[in-house]
Order: sequence, then structure tokens, then C-alpha cells
Amino acid sequence: MKENKIRNIIILTSIIVIIVGIIITVIFGFNFELLYQDTKKVELYLNKEFKISDIKQITNEVLNNKNVIIQKVEVFEDSVSIIAKDISDEEKNSLVTKINEKYGTDLKSDNIKILSIPHTRGRDIVKPYLLPYLIATLIIIVYMAIRYIKINSLKAILKLIVSLILAQGVLFSLISITRLPISRITMPISIVVYILTLLFVTNNLEKELELNKEDNTEK
Repeated sequence: MKENKIRNIIILTSIIVIIVGIIITVIFGFNFELLYQDTKKVELYLNKEFKISDIKQITNEVLNNKNVIIQKVEVFEDSVSIIAKDISDEEKNSLVTKINEKYGTDLKSDNIKILSIPHTRGRDIVKPYLLPYLIATLIIIVYMAIRYIKINSLKAILKLIVSLILAQGVLFSLISITRLPISRITMPISIVVYILTLLFVTNNLEKELELNKEDNTEK
């Protein structure tokens, strides 16, 4: 009885969190990290080794500590890519000037373009994971239909599906509510939650199966 009460509280709380998450998502959308937003990018060919920390110091000065992504590019990592939410022509010119001063290069600002990078849609982030999720879930459902036939396969499958939906719904609702950015680790975290949910459900079902065996033995 107590276990049923706790379970009902967890389910109700999860549903409330999901509803709030949906409302916030509809109003504000998800918060995406810079990599997935509309951004501006400049690429500078230094033709020599450099430190990311040095470039970061320059971007902090020129871009007033804006959030930036700095990456080494090209095979020999002698070029740098600087990505920010916005980069003006004046800021680009200042970047070129300071990098020339730092590394003794002779970069020409007129030859360097500010590239516009469109945002990545949420569906494009999730898309590569959908098919593996579906295949894995279908295999697990078939397994459960066979494994838990003695304690009602349909009940076991429904418990799994509902638990997975609630767990993933709560995860993404909390991300939306707390305004945590959707990043490169979001989907790996989703996979971890998927596995933990699967382990939790199967553990409970195994207990039910064991109890069923004991009841049948007593009879």
C-alpha cells in the first residue's frame, strides 16, 4: 500500500513537471548552447602554432568577454576559428590587429570574411538517435513479452513504455525549466536516463516474477 502511494506521488509529480516544462518550452523554447545558435565566425590562418588561451585572452578584450568558441582548424592546427553570437566588422578588424601584434603575422582584415552560421534545429540534434532508440526499445519489448509472460506481458510492456516516456519527459522538462542549455552532452545524458529507467523497471519486474514463482511453489 505504501509502495503504491509513493509510486502515485512520483507519477503525479512527474506529470506536473512535464506540464510545466511543456508550457515553458512553448513560451520560451529550449535554451541552446552557442554551438547550436545563429552565430558569426571568422577563420584566421596564422601559419604557426598558437595557444587557445592566448586567443581567448584576445577575444575577451575585443569582444568584451562574450561567450565564444575557439577551435584549431586545418591539418596542422595552424589556423583558428572564432565563433561568437555576433562579430562586427570593427571587432573583426581589432581581432586581426591584435593577433598580428601577438604572433607577428601579416593578416589582412579585408581578406577575412565574417561567416554566418544558421542555428541547429532541435529535431536535427535528436534525429540521429531516434532509430537506435526505436530498435533498442522494440528488441526489449519482444524480450519482455517472452520473459514476463507469467506475470502478464502486456502489463510489463506498458510499465516500461510509460516509465520511459515519463523519465525522458521529466529530463527535458527540467532542462527547459532550469534553462540549462541543450549541448553536446544532452543526448548522452538522455541515453543514461534511458538505461537507468530500463534497469529500474526490469528490477521491479524481476521481483514480481520471483514472487509469482514463490506463490506457485506454495500452491
